[in-house]
Amino acid sequence: MTRRDFVAASVTGAAASLAPAAGAAAQGAGGGAEATASKPQLLELRRVRLRFGPMEARYADYLKNALVPALNRAGIKPVGVFNVTTGPDVPCVYLLLPHPNADSVAGVAQKLGADEEYKKIAAPFRSLPATDPPYVRRSSSLMVAFSSVPGVEAPTGAIAAASRIFELRTYESHNETAAAKKIEMFEKGGEIAIFRRLGLNPVFFGRDVIGTGLPSLTYMLVYADAAARDKSWAAFRDDPEWVKLRTTAGYANADIMTNIQSLYLRPGEASQI
Repeated sequence: MTRRDFVAASVTGAAASLAPAAGAAAQGAGGGAEATASKPQLLELRRVRLRFGPMEARYADYLKNALVPALNRAGIKPVGVFNVTTGPDVPCVYLLLPHPNADSVAGVAQKLGADEEYKKIAAPFRSLPATDPPYVRRSSSLMVAFSSVPGVEAPTGAIAAASRIFELRTYESHNETAAAKKIEMFEKGGEIAIFRRLGLNPVFFGRDVIGTGLPSLTYMLVYADAAARDKSWAAFRDDPEWVKLRTTAGYANADIMTNIQSLYLRPGEASQI
């Protein structure tokens, strides 16, 4: 078995563990062509650490002119590009890659290597010396989208305004049972439905299957602006449905989560989300 086949098989197995029963209806909207009730998308989240100065502009140019178009040609779209505004390691860029299948996850590097247009445009960036590297460090995590939000939901209308901001949140749990309970709370318990009603607009919800800090789940929300974010969270905290849900036996934070990490992001020039 080749390394690519091994990775694809491992990812497929992880996806199968989250797939809903055949014929179940997905409740999310705006997912990609591969995001169906029986096949949630595989979501790769790349974190790229940079240095202040020329490295930032150079990397942004590489994303816009070389990498994002090549990823689209490889069947990965829409691609999200987000700059961290509040959080660790600023400057830092996050890339959201919705993969159509496990083969895409395992084979994206090979596809880029065979893309002549990408190789030509990216050549100066890819040939940078160790004394002037393209970025400080890069890491990736992989998620399987929730069955009720089976694909990326690109913002439309007011939340697609230039002023839009994103919030990336990760919930860690002490074991897999507790992590599954938090996913149940979001889906069957109705927490995602409360989010939607109060203007906490999902971009994605995913169970982390490869990465650090497991077991965990990660999700992203989008708001028209910072004021809209504050208004929605204030409404959420006092919402009667939420108060009832969070006090339901088995759903208390102390029972199913160990901590929450949160980042605030703005879309980069190359972002399609």
